[in-house]
Amino acid sequence: MFAVPAAAQDSLPPAPYAYRQLEDPAKEKAAQDLMLTLRCLTCQSQSIADSDAAMAGDMRHQVRERIAKGEDPEAIRAWLIERYGDWVSYEPRVTTITWPLFAAPIVLLLLAGVIVRKRFTRAKAQGDKI
Repeated sequence: MFAVPAAAQDSLPPAPYAYRQLEDPAKEKAAQDLMLTLRCLTCQSQSIADSDAAMAGDMRHQVRERIAKGEDPEAIRAWLIERYGDWVSYEPRVTTITWPLFAAPIVLLLLAGVIVRKRFTRAKAQGDKI
């Protein structure tokens, strides 16, 4: 009884543009370039261009369909981020929530520099006394 809905999900045919390329080579290149920067939500380690998951196929279809209609790739990325969250993009954005992630390495490097400097100056001062 519980397996019937799960089995129904896999029996659906793939979206039309999931495995079919656009006729216009320039638009297909724009779609491919965008798809390489978007993460598969099922696989989590592959781009949607490389994944065979059904979810990635649906996302490829959406990207190709919107590119075919003339939509800007960055507008498509923004729509996917709005729909699935920041994690879907391999190119993270600096926002009010994520800025500490970008600042933390710099702060840690500065802190390490201060600690190393204090150690060397302390060792030098102790070396002069002896």
